Amino acid sequence: MKIRVLGCSGAIAKDCRTTSFLVDQDVLIDAGTGVGDLTLEEMRGISDVFLTHAHLDHIAALPLMVDSIAASLTKPLRLHALPGTIAALRAHIFNGAIWPDFSRIPSAEHPFISFHEVAVGQVLQIGNKHIEVLPAVHIVPAVGYAVSAGQGAWVFSGDTERNPAFWQRVNQLPVAMLVIETAFSNQQQGLARLSLHLSPVSLAQELALIAPDRIYPIYITHTKPAEADLIMNEILEFEQANAVATGNTRDIRWLKAGQEFNL
Repeated sequence: MKIRVLGCSGAIAKDCRTTSFLVDQDVLIDAGTGVGDLTLEEMRGISDVFLTHAHLDHIAALPLMVDSIAASLTKPLRLHALPGTIAALRAHIFNGAIWPDFSRIPSAEHPFISFHEVAVGQVLQIGNKHIEVLPAVHIVPAVGYAVSAGQGAWVFSGDTERNPAFWQRVNQLPVAMLVIETAFSNQQQGLARLSLHLSPVSLAQELALIAPDRIYPIYITHTKPAEADLIMNEILEFEQANAVATGNTRDIRWLKAGQEFNL
């Protein structure tokens, strides 16, 4: 199973693309601006899109991608998301005003897209991949995902704040790598709490919930471009302190667009 990082930034700037991951050739996890780096042929190869939530940085490229490949679709592009996310897409994006309602175009019987509700704890199979819906804590309905293909799981937190239920399940999974958001620096931790995102101080509290016998690389995503370096420096500072206090060193890295992982 190959994971390609199309975008992993919390906002846009030069070389900063928002959240989107291509799994193998057929599954897209979120549809931020990073989707724009795909060729038309690569877009045509996608059969299923799994959305964590409806915020613009995670769905911005979705309507444009559908428009780009609609004429070549032989069956609907399947969009999987929570009921609240689907309701938001129907009301605010595919509503005939902001963008055409591709769930009814060219006809209700043969649309370009179809919506499929998911629920936390559900496991879906797409080809040889199993995709489990994980809990997230955000200001809109949100989830994370664990994706596996018979080996270790790629785990993505989605946008979330403190989330004990997430770790309860993740500690039961054969995690190969974890992608977790840290949107704000400690200087902005009040804003992080208000918007239900993590900052380095709350990330440290979350990582402390990883079971002691679980060791895997941890990749930081969704940093704001203006604070990315500061956020990573603050994370490294608390990790150095954790290593001194516990004797354990965790493998924490900064996720970057363009990276590819084979699991």
